[in-house]
Amino acid sequence: MNKIRVYELAKLLGKTNPELLERLKTLKIEVKNHMSSIDMDVAQMIEDSFKKDNGDKKPISKGDTAPDGQPGMASASLESDGRDENKSDDGASKIVIDRSATVGDIAKLLDREPSEMVKLLIKEGFMIPANAVPSDDILTIISVAFGCEITVKDSAGSEGCDDVSSPDEALQTTETDAPGVSKRTRAANAPDARQRSPIVTVMGHVDHGKTTLLDFIRHTRVTEGEAGGITQHIGAYKVDYNGNEIVFLDTPGHEAFTAMRARGAGVTDIAILVVAADDGVMPQTLEAMNHAKAAGVPIIVAVNKIDKPSAKPDRVRQQLSDYGLVPEEWGGDTIMVDIAAKVGTGIDALLEMILIMSEMAELKASPTVSAEGVVVEANLDKGKGPVATVIVQQGTIKKGSIIATKTAWGKVRAMLDDNGRAVDSAGPSTPVEILGLENVPMPGETFRVMSSEKEARDLVNADSRRDQDQSKSRSRLTLEELFQTISSDDIPQLNVVLKCDVQGSLEAFHSTLMKMSTDEVRINIIHEAVGRISESDVTLASVSNAIIIGFNVRPDANAKKLSDAENIQIRLYRVIYDMQEDIKAALEGMLAPTLRENTVGQAEIRASFKVPRIGRIAGCFVRDGVIRRGAKVRVLRDGVVVWDGSLSGLRHFKEDVREIASGNECGLSFSGFQDFREGDQIEAYEILSEKKTLDI
Repeated sequence: MNKIRVYELAKLLGKTNPELLERLKTLKIEVKNHMSSIDMDVAQMIEDSFKKDNGDKKPISKGDTAPDGQPGMASASLESDGRDENKSDDGASKIVIDRSATVGDIAKLLDREPSEMVKLLIKEGFMIPANAVPSDDILTIISVAFGCEITVKDSAGSEGCDDVSSPDEALQTTETDAPGVSKRTRAANAPDARQRSPIVTVMGHVDHGKTTLLDFIRHTRVTEGEAGGITQHIGAYKVDYNGNEIVFLDTPGHEAFTAMRARGAGVTDIAILVVAADDGVMPQTLEAMNHAKAAGVPIIVAVNKIDKPSAKPDRVRQQLSDYGLVPEEWGGDTIMVDIAAKVGTGIDALLEMILIMSEMAELKASPTVSAEGVVVEANLDKGKGPVATVIVQQGTIKKGSIIATKTAWGKVRAMLDDNGRAVDSAGPSTPVEILGLENVPMPGETFRVMSSEKEARDLVNADSRRDQDQSKSRSRLTLEELFQTISSDDIPQLNVVLKCDVQGSLEAFHSTLMKMSTDEVRINIIHEAVGRISESDVTLASVSNAIIIGFNVRPDANAKKLSDAENIQIRLYRVIYDMQEDIKAALEGMLAPTLRENTVGQAEIRASFKVPRIGRIAGCFVRDGVIRRGAKVRVLRDGVVVWDGSLSGLRHFKEDVREIASGNECGLSFSGFQDFREGDQIEAYEILSEKKTLDI
């Protein structure tokens, strides 16, 4: 029998997914979610039900027995004043309950299962059973969640002041009196809240096709502009699909950019986990998955590169299932879409899933409240000055607004969208590039609009003073004292001056370099900053015997001239892998070599001869290996070393030779030792120096 998915039927009927799921529940048809499949005859029944009059349902009248047949429990009281009896003025269902009514009684009146009500309350932070009498806070949550009006009737039968008149009015109580209500519930029911675009983060392992996916969606060649084809910075882009806008964040896939990826997950609504069908689950795949789970972000898996002959999408599904992401077609709740980003296969299905998931989440925000958002990336541009890419989370930021973060403030001089076009305002879920800040803010900081420049400046200065005080309390070392500490330390150390183009790259390089330090050799970053390599950087590297590492930056003319004169090494990189390999090689060169002993030959003393002006000579038979002139030897007697030194002479009969091989006789003389005996064992050895390697 043919089947159809719930979201597909909703699209055909012109209904939203929540509406269709509610109708299925009313018809006692059990489905798991909008991705579930139903038979075509069931689909026809649903379509017919929408065509019928919605007023066919007989309301429960005053005085009716409670659903469980027990008197004295909750009963529905429907007022009749010429309007629909089971609706309030705003269209919400209306019920009147006794003060003694339990959570289970209310659930039955709302045609819900008590277990469903209990799960809702647990999710909102209230651990109560179905037979408990709910408080006013809990009644408010139920009213908001199920879109109904609940009036509590006192024992005398009159309706008291415990009236929750509508979901919108219930929001006031929810925000002030019910701390267990989630932030998403309050935002979705704000008086002037509007539907906003979903913010989607694309995550995954390096070279699994994240940027290629965004490239196809946006119809621009981003990958070609990235060094090595690897995304190095977070980018925010807004795209239009079938009249609906979706905001994408592109986070780097390399494990060194963990902090940047975590920052992206903190502002996102949906995470797209890209996994190559020919490569499978990799370390950064799991890292990205864990970040999304920790942030409480729903995950859609995009199984990429299915057009390759070696693609095995089912193997990817099996691997992800082992880590808790079970595909919905296997009975789980994770949406997985097969795509080929280069040719566009499955992209429409992926975007459709994003819109469906955002519809189910009911993403809303108010554009009229004071603007707030998050700094996604920031850098110092030579022509523009400090530039920050931000995502507006609520409210509307306008040209001329005064904004402040923890470390920076400024008046918005200009705003550019993701296509580089100037805009005058930006509402919720809008990524923009802001110009006009006094200095570069830290990525991940929240910003908000301030009423005046003085207020913004005072806020930043207060935060700065607090940070300085904390820094002074931690350490009061001068630069000279730092050098003395370094010079007195026996551990080899590589001093580094680190300069990067943006703050996110700086954090990633700092983290990577610190991870490369070991107990035997360590890295000391004496200075790090965003911007070009300046003359002062070279001077600092000169006095501290450091190298300069630059990522996507260049030294200016004066800095280049001074580095040549001072013989300061400047290493410039565009891909982080190259830096890791070079630094690893440098650290290994600083390690003391490993000394290893290698036995080259063994002999036995069988006779002793006395030679004038030379002394005693040991007549030996070489049993294994070779004995070389000048070799290091030790004399063993009954397994105990009685002497350790070097040979002073080696003869074969009466001729001096360079070495004697196994199976031959020879005469040996020892430097400063003649107290040997017949039967002593001679062991010749050499000391090998081996270069140490770092396992990093």
